[in-house]
Amino acid sequence: DCYYCPFRAGRRFRREAFKPDELANMTAQMYRARLIKGLFLSSGVVGKDDYAMGQIIATAEILRKKHHFAGYLHLKIMPTASDAAIQAALGLADRVSVNLEAPNAHRLSRLTSTKDIDQDLLAPLRRVKQLLDQTDQRVSRTTQFVVGAAGESDREVLTTAHQLYRELGLARAYYSAFRPVPNTPLDGLPAANPRRQDRLYQADALLRLYHFDVNDIGLDADGHLALDEDPKLVWARRHPEHFPIEINTASRSALLRVPGIGPISAERLIRWRRRGRLRSLGDLRKAGAVTDRAAPFITLDGRQPAQQLPLWDQPV
Repeated sequence: DCYYCPFRAGRRFRREAFKPDELANMTAQMYRARLIKGLFLSSGVVGKDDYAMGQIIATAEILRKKHHFAGYLHLKIMPTASDAAIQAALGLADRVSVNLEAPNAHRLSRLTSTKDIDQDLLAPLRRVKQLLDQTDQRVSRTTQFVVGAAGESDREVLTTAHQLYRELGLARAYYSAFRPVPNTPLDGLPAANPRRQDRLYQADALLRLYHFDVNDIGLDADGHLALDEDPKLVWARRHPEHFPIEINTASRSALLRVPGIGPISAERLIRWRRRGRLRSLGDLRKAGAVTDRAAPFITLDGRQPAQQLPLWDQPV
């Protein structure tokens, strides 16, 4: 009964559902025709106990065993799914997910009256990790948050996401900006600014890929990200004591703190500088770095790039 959802229980409209063989056959046909590379299979919470989960698993089994489907398969784990259902899904999927929707119990209570964040949502994710730890299966896990509907701060969301990465091994979190749906309990709330969703994705990447901590993320007094600035650039401007760094000698972790340099470009720079000194912004550009972002924060062979502006004058 999620209060924001167009398919929520109690909302009166015609409903349709695929049978497992219908969806499996259609997916197999599109895959053979090279129209798709995979299937992300979700469902409303239909019926009781494992009914909806059983329909998902049955579809996946038909695809894998009858149609010998070798494409990507992402299966949704339903709230309160049994251990047997979870284990069956893990044997079929490349990725599984459980949507938390909110960062904690208090915020979730503003979105639904029937889901318990610990027992219904986190417990299946913990069980997934336990089962995978016992085998050599390589199945990634994800979750999703609806942002802007429950009064949550960006700090709350990022703190929960970071905890899920560290403790449960999630591959990533997804963020969906709230949009009110007519004839739902949250119909009267304003839509979330889509830029908030974008900034959360950028901050999330800093946690997953750049080894930032939540406390490193530049948040305002209310725990929110700036909507008009990249959070990595915000951090760099607030910590001038770390800059400039010398591209030819900096560690990988130091390179990753430079705006405009990502994991791929950092690896290339480290590899290329073994062959000789890097002396121009052209070297950074060839490595894939965004030179306009990086220039104010670096030196190249002991010199500041010619086009570099002072940190406080550099445009976003």
